[in-house]
Amino acid sequence: MPWGKCAVHSPGGTGSVCSVTETPGNGQSTPSVLDLVGQRPIGRIPVQEVSPAVDGGARPTKSVVNELFAITATVFREGHDKVNATVVLTDPDGVEHHVRMHLLNPGLDHWGTTIFANREGIWSYRVEGWSDPYATWHHDAIIKIEAGVDVELMLEEGARVLERARDEVTRSEGDHEALTQAIGILRDDQRPVPERLGAGTALRELLTSAPLRDKVSPSQDYTWWVERTLALHGAWYEIFPRSEGATQDPETGLWTSGTFATAQERLPAIADMGFDVVYLTPVHPIGRVNRKGPNNTLTAGEHDPGSPYAIGAQEGGHDALHPELGDFDDFDAFVARAGELGLEVAMDLALQAAPDHPWASEHPEFFTTRADGTIAYAENPPKKYQDIYPINFDNAPETIYAEVRRVVQVWIDHGVKLFRVDNPHTKPVEFWQWLIADVAIDHPEVIWLAEAFTKPAMMHTLAKVGFQQSYTYYAWRNEAAELREYVQELSGKAATYMRPSFWPTTHDILTPYMQYGGPTVFQLRAALAATLVPTYGIYAGYEHCEHVARPGAEEQIDNEKYEFKNRRWDLDTEHGGRDEAHGRPNLAPFLKRLNQIRREHPALHWIRNITFHAAEDENFLVFSKRGGGAHDGSDADEIIVVANLDPHASRGTTIHLNMPSIGLGWGDGFVANDLLTGQQWHWGAANFVQLGPGGLPVHIIQVRKF
Repeated sequence: MPWGKCAVHSPGGTGSVCSVTETPGNGQSTPSVLDLVGQRPIGRIPVQEVSPAVDGGARPTKSVVNELFAITATVFREGHDKVNATVVLTDPDGVEHHVRMHLLNPGLDHWGTTIFANREGIWSYRVEGWSDPYATWHHDAIIKIEAGVDVELMLEEGARVLERARDEVTRSEGDHEALTQAIGILRDDQRPVPERLGAGTALRELLTSAPLRDKVSPSQDYTWWVERTLALHGAWYEIFPRSEGATQDPETGLWTSGTFATAQERLPAIADMGFDVVYLTPVHPIGRVNRKGPNNTLTAGEHDPGSPYAIGAQEGGHDALHPELGDFDDFDAFVARAGELGLEVAMDLALQAAPDHPWASEHPEFFTTRADGTIAYAENPPKKYQDIYPINFDNAPETIYAEVRRVVQVWIDHGVKLFRVDNPHTKPVEFWQWLIADVAIDHPEVIWLAEAFTKPAMMHTLAKVGFQQSYTYYAWRNEAAELREYVQELSGKAATYMRPSFWPTTHDILTPYMQYGGPTVFQLRAALAATLVPTYGIYAGYEHCEHVARPGAEEQIDNEKYEFKNRRWDLDTEHGGRDEAHGRPNLAPFLKRLNQIRREHPALHWIRNITFHAAEDENFLVFSKRGGGAHDGSDADEIIVVANLDPHASRGTTIHLNMPSIGLGWGDGFVANDLLTGQQWHWGAANFVQLGPGGLPVHIIQVRKF
């Protein structure tokens, strides 16, 4: 198409572009001018920079039910007529809901508002820019009439604008009558001019709540996934089922595995501590070929149980249960009992196979064959996993996809609604995108946690394509500055698609900070994990401050991945912080109190509502969470957390609070109620605190205003 040869125009509205030049004999229209130069129509009222827009709108924005978050956009127009903006929410039934936007920065034409969804499902939102004839008249009429310019003309134009507002917008009978009355007064030349003008300008609130909108110009629609609350807020507790109730013969040293029935006996204590999820490491048959021995040794003894991550043996694969744990009736009873106690069960989905997994013989195409004809085992240099074959998703993708989807359905049918995915970053992102979407069609309640200790690009992309939650770098962020920077990243733009889960330790991770900080560091890191973000988790044994590492590795010695462990929960004292009879800490009461605080205070249920404050000692981290972040009447909740990050020394410092961020003036005071100890102080903008060993390393303060 030659430049400048525009045959058909579409003036006005949103389609004011040169669109079609000719229609070929086949009846198909040629591309528009904008198509040829690679542009999208900008609209009569430009709407730009809509946020959040994950990958420009290619990926969904995420929230949970009642979670508040901001929508912003740049909206403007030529000339001096007034412009306005609206967010249009489309619910899962296709019903539209209009939310007024506010001009945040007139000089930058920056508009914003806060939205939420009241139920789960796939929503969408868009921003509509529009010309505001009433606001334009309101502004011009006041100026001109006060100056004595075009008085009668402006009053008549006001009457006509109100006629349109009355007749073109659906209104209540009362509003209809109010507009009719104002129109009459505007045209009544027997009344004083100020009275006539006032009749029109007094309707600003009515015309704001149900405006007359001209030249409406929509942005694109942005997909918005609204999920259940547990996708954002919850406390997880990890167990190896085979260890719960395992016993060792004192004479032979041989172990008898725990079962689902004995693990079930641990559930009341987990629930009593206030956890929401009990997460099970793999419960499938364990391979015998190249089985690992204690502490990852290459030679296993006859009675060594092997790593549950070496999945599959002659008894079955990912859709089977290890026979020593029990059968599906036992598993179903475990899930049912958890439900009775208010717990949900999460399962480990580890997509890899032991050399004797049924897949290895029935589907050798699932794996990578090396030049010497052997199947490649898993490696994460310098780590080697000789007992595991990784899956090659490029060899037979259709078959592999279908098989994994079938396996996932097996566990969904047995009551599992949460999956902790082992190493998802070693599988194709497009596979996860497909699997999570396919499951969500029939089971939108399913939640996926990515164990993605990997580079940021992969971690964030996994969240964008569907994972509701992700492990994070929290275990390695120990100083105040790096914790502030990291949490600000997670609570900013990333919060529109990624929900962090903070774990101080896992069965794979025991950092030097945790190895040498004693019970104080275990209290500190649990408290920070539980308050910095809405979802956190601990690995069984955390209560006892298990901190001895295997030489040369940042993981526990006598790692439970390779052997049974009996933690003797029956020895724990019911009250207090230490099992004095056996010389070991017992942090169960502390964890219980943490989870009670989390449940009772909505401010801790959200991530986007965090503010950091200053402390004169760089070893202190101070932050607050205000208002809950939900449309549930919880906006009075104010929590301040003060933590001494040095587990080795008691420290004192002065903290400086940003008082407006907690809803107070700079000169105001308040009662600081420590939710951990029950102590109270009178605080203001500057306060001295002393924390560390010998007491608690953290204050969790409820703000009580005078």
